[in-house]
Order: sequence, then structure tokens, then C-alpha cells
Amino acid sequence: MAQVLEFKLPDLGEGLTEAEIVRWLVQVGDVVAVDQPVVEVETAKAMVEVPCPYGGVVTARFGEEGTELPVGAPLITVAVGAPASGGDTEGSGNVLVGYGTSEAPARRRRVRPVQPAPAAPAPAAAPAASTGTEGLLPAPDGPAGGRELPVHPEGPVPVISPLVRRLARENGLDLRELTGSGPDGLILRADVENALRAAAARPARQHPQPAAAPPAHAEPTPAPASSALTGGHRVPLKGVRGAVADKLSRSRREIPDATCWVDADATELMRARTAMNAAGGPKISLLALLARVCTAALARFPELNSTVDLEAREIVRFDHVHLGFAAQTERGLVVPVVRDAHARDAEGLTAEFARLTEAARDGRLTPGELTGGTFTLNNYGVFGVDGSTPIINHPEAAMLGVGRIVPKPWVHEGELAVRQVVQLSLTFDHRVCDGGTAGGFLRYVADCVEQPAVLLRTL
Repeated sequence: MAQVLEFKLPDLGEGLTEAEIVRWLVQVGDVVAVDQPVVEVETAKAMVEVPCPYGGVVTARFGEEGTELPVGAPLITVAVGAPASGGDTEGSGNVLVGYGTSEAPARRRRVRPVQPAPAAPAPAAAPAASTGTEGLLPAPDGPAGGRELPVHPEGPVPVISPLVRRLARENGLDLRELTGSGPDGLILRADVENALRAAAARPARQHPQPAAAPPAHAEPTPAPASSALTGGHRVPLKGVRGAVADKLSRSRREIPDATCWVDADATELMRARTAMNAAGGPKISLLALLARVCTAALARFPELNSTVDLEAREIVRFDHVHLGFAAQTERGLVVPVVRDAHARDAEGLTAEFARLTEAARDGRLTPGELTGGTFTLNNYGVFGVDGSTPIINHPEAAMLGVGRIVPKPWVHEGELAVRQVVQLSLTFDHRVCDGGTAGGFLRYVADCVEQPAVLLRTL
């Protein structure tokens, strides 16, 4: 006997609580194999193809493309054969955080039919808890139809996204008064935003009253505090932009940061790179040389390769360097992480930077490639600026910033000369070290930039 199993949006790792459906890879009625990708979702960190741990026939999909679903919300249901039939009825061995199992489906929970909504509405004083999928019932032809219909106005509201519910709730909007523009009347974020804009633009004189002169002593009624926020174009703070906002805000709240900087003569570093690339073999990037300098400096000043455990009131110093680097993409700023950067040479660093940068631009970075960094290198010189005071990439303890390298007047060997000068800045968590340590780290980096032969001591 076939068994209908429900596959929910899994935990995609590192505190991600929701994902947006970008593209469905299967249709209702399709036969899927174990671990076959069924949907492409966009999280706050990356685009991810989500594989299904069950094999069988897709009987229903939950959510349209563009819909945001919380972790744990249903994605699809799959009808699988009886355990005795073997084959695709086995569980997935490919475990993505939150799902995947080697047990037979007979041990998994059977999905029960959705019960009809009660005829009378629930009392207003005791609303039912939101599950993120209420307001949708299977079509009369059952799950195999793959359709979902909104229930009557007396029942749950046809909203699948908890973010849409929250937006309406925070603005005092009754969702029962809206007509959804989504499939089968589904209420989308755009419907709520349009209703809020219409309410803000609605004339105050909806019920004309006889004209009367205001009292001579009457004072002008102050405009609502939010009136200045009703105009303009609103951009949802979600996805990468929302994740960046949350992380930077947390960094500012928790980390007492300080910044020091120094100008350095990078002429010899640029000459060394030119000589390396002229010698044949893979080209070495400037970012790779700077990363090599960073790992050497962190070996001398391990205090900056750490994090603060607030609950334990301890500083955790790492014995490895997972080096993050800031990369600007069409989706926003992301920080891919080069694992074990301290164990890589210049060629290996160049290759890994190139791979991660390409994946970032294509939106193919995995959550694992965007998390776990211990120190960040930020080359903001690519934007044509000299200096910056960047915000630390929480929960790390420091970030090295590199400005543009430009010809400037410089005293070299007692004479004024035109040299290639760069400004280096270090933003650090003052809890992990004092200014002497931070200054020593930055001075060592500057010495390596000015005299690359200094690195030979660590090779």
C-alpha cells in the first residue's frame, strides 16, 4: 500500500529560519528519486537546491515561487510504495541539516488528511497559533491534484507566509478585508503593501461634515509621527540585505570595536608579485599575497584570531585560520570563507579566492562556504577608496581593511620619491586585546607589505 510522506523545509544551517522559493524543479505527478533536488530556494546566505529524502510520486507542492517559508513548513508530499517493495522507499542517506535518515519510511509519520475548518469563527480573544501554512486546504480532488484553495472568510485567512501575517499585524491591517492576487486568492506580501499604501493615501475626509471655522484658540493638530514615512519607495529588508543588517546591528551592539590604521609603501610588494607572475605558472593575485601576510601576522598575534563567548565569559582562540573576504555581488555583500588559509600557499589561495568569488557571483555558495570564519580581509580599495572603519564580521574579533594602492609622494631612503602607497586599517574587538597588540599586528602587516622578504622568516 502506498504511503504519503510530508517533506518539510529543512534547517539549512547557521541560524537560518526561512527561505524563499525561487524555482520548483518538479511538478505534481512527477516521479522523484531519493535525494533528487525538488526545489531551489534562496536563503539569507545563498541559493540552495533542496533534495528530497523520499522517492516516489509528488502528490502536492506547498508555496508558489516567490513565497517565503519558515523552516519546518511543508514543501511537498510524496506517495511512496510499501516498505516491502524496496528501492526508492528507503530513506535518504544524504543528510542536510534537519532531515535525512537511513530508516525505512514505515517508521515515519503518516500525513493525516486536513480537517475542514469549523463553521463558526474562533473567538477573537483567543486566536489560533500561526503555523505558517494555515488558511490553505487541499482541493476537493485530494493531494494528487496539487492545488490549494483558500477557505471561506469565516475560516482561516489564505496566507501561507508568516512574514506577510507579521507585516499586517504590525500595521494593524485586517487580512480578512483583503483579496489576494496569488493563485486561488492567496494573499501575498504585495497585497499587504498595496493596502497599506492605499490606507496612507486615503483622504482624511471620508465622511464630509458641515464646514465650520476652527475656534480662535485651537492649535493645529500635529501630524502623525509616521506620516513622514508613508511616501517613497519601500524595499523589503530581507534576503542577503536583511541578513547583513541583522549581523551588523548585532556586531555594533555586542562588540566594543576600535580602529587603527597606517600608510605603507607597497612598491616592493607590487614588484614581487610582478616577478612571481613573470616566472611562469598560475598567476598570483594581490589578494592572495595579502592573505598570506594576514595568516603570518595571526601566527604572531593569535589574540586577533579569536571570538568572545559571552555566556562562558571566555575568549576562544582558534588554532586554525578560516579567512573570510568581502565580495560584492548583485545580491549584495557576502563574505565567503577560505578554510585553513594558514595551510595554503599563494597559488592555493589564489585558486580558492577565484573559485569562491565565481560561486558568489553566480549565487552558488553553500551555507558552509559562508560561515565559520575566524578573521576577515576586506579589500575596499577595489571601490576606489583609501580608508574605512569597517564593522567587524560578528562573531569574529578583527578585520583587516586594505585601501587602493596609488602613486603618492613618499620619503624613500632619505629622498622624496613617487611610490605605490596603501592605507591599511585594523578594526578589532577591544575585549580580546589592547592597543599594543593591535598596533603590533598592523605594524607587522605593514612591514611585510613594504618588505615582502620579511615573510621568508615564516616559510
